[in-house]
Amino acid sequence: QVQLVESGGGLVQPGGSLRLSCAASGITFSIYTMAWYRQAPGKERELVAGISSGETTNYADSVKGRFTISRDNAKNTVYLQMNTLKPEDTAVYYCKASYLISVRWGQGTQVTVSS
Repeated sequence: QVQLVESGGGLVQPGGSLRLSCAASGITFSIYTMAWYRQAPGKERELVAGISSGETTNYADSVKGRFTISRDNAKNTVYLQMNTLKPEDTAVYYCKASYLISVRWGQGTQVTVSS
């Protein structure tokens, strides 16, 4: 059974930091491309950051220089370090695993940036 379980979300003040984690099970994690998406109320889900099996990374322009995606294949976990958070980063953050036609999503974790 494939599972992606996100954690680390919460309420943070503008300028603060959070680290999201996504623990995977039931897949050969190291061969999967992993990504973080987010969806704010009334908006479409958008790509935040991705990391390939070879650890090539890509980022949305809105988070470049503030967010860092990384993976630990020994722990079957992908991370999203989020610094200098802004109110517009408020959203539900989802973890996605993809390999060829296989795509899996986590259940999401809420991130709220507010004073």
